[in-house]
Amino acid sequence: MEPKVPAGAQAVAERPPTVTLLRAPPGQPRKARPGTEPARTVKRACERVPRIEGVKETKASTREDYASRILRVLVYIQEHLEEAPALERLAALAHFSPFHFHRVFRGMVGESVGAHVRRLRLERAAVRLKTSSDPVTEIAFEAGYESHEAFTRAFGSHFGRSPSAFRSAERASPELPAPSRVHFSPGRPGAGFHPLAAEAFPMEAKLRRLEPMRVAFLRHVGPYDEVGSTWERLTDWAGAQCLFGSDTRFFGAAFDDPEITEARRLRYDACMTVDASVRAEGDIGVRTLPGGRYVVALHEGPYSTLGETYAALFGRWFAAQPFDPEPGPTLEFYLNDPDSTDPEDLLTEVCVRIQE
Repeated sequence: MEPKVPAGAQAVAERPPTVTLLRAPPGQPRKARPGTEPARTVKRACERVPRIEGVKETKASTREDYASRILRVLVYIQEHLEEAPALERLAALAHFSPFHFHRVFRGMVGESVGAHVRRLRLERAAVRLKTSSDPVTEIAFEAGYESHEAFTRAFGSHFGRSPSAFRSAERASPELPAPSRVHFSPGRPGAGFHPLAAEAFPMEAKLRRLEPMRVAFLRHVGPYDEVGSTWERLTDWAGAQCLFGSDTRFFGAAFDDPEITEARRLRYDACMTVDASVRAEGDIGVRTLPGGRYVVALHEGPYSTLGETYAALFGRWFAAQPFDPEPGPTLEFYLNDPDSTDPEDLLTEVCVRIQE
């Protein structure tokens, strides 16, 4: 009887992260995941990996360093609000890889780069409405909206009134809710920055050394919520080759963040461990994933809230540690089966490699 495979990956529309977003597709055929025993094997194997000693759980100097790097980006954004934010440029300013920058930013600021820019532009528009007689259409174009109507809808949804009503109101604050406390402030960009890294990390995270793993994998390119067929093809092939064993591990690896990469370009590998005798066949590849130090965070709850774990992990946990994440995919081990587990009880280990 074939063992069952964890349910793959399932994307959600809004994750607020990064590091990679893997989810279990709700309608995946049962034969695509023959069971959860391999997942339990993975969990037991991870539990046997020794904890790395000698690393402090918090480090104020590192937190301050992350905060100063993100503050540099916040200042740049406000001084260049007319420009479309370029991820590579902002990541270079903060000395992060583009792959991880977006997640660090969101974790520390509490909103994505795009959401931050849109909010500041709306706040700037609100200031202009109160301090000038400029036409609303001109203010709308400056805020990045192509029409008066689009600007009016966006402004009303955030400020609760139309631009003209806001302009005529006696008491109307130009500031919108901001987790980081950073608002549009001419001459004082980035003033009041309150990094969320100052708050406690909301879950358990441990450092572990993982050994290299030889895996067979099948690449999926496209929306993450369509990876079910990829898992089905991989497990059908493995079953025909009699590759399932009691110590087989199944996990996903994602290379892109849906918030900054088009859905049709997202890359995801469905992976299973194999021995040295297995060879690549057709579009199923074989490679060795490097071992090394990883931070492992246990996410408890629906896959749809994994983004909160990513944001906290990259923006708060790493900000309090003396090391940075290694560029590359994040691994997610699915420890139970969503078909037989309530969403609130799902367990997912998020593994991010650390720079040596």
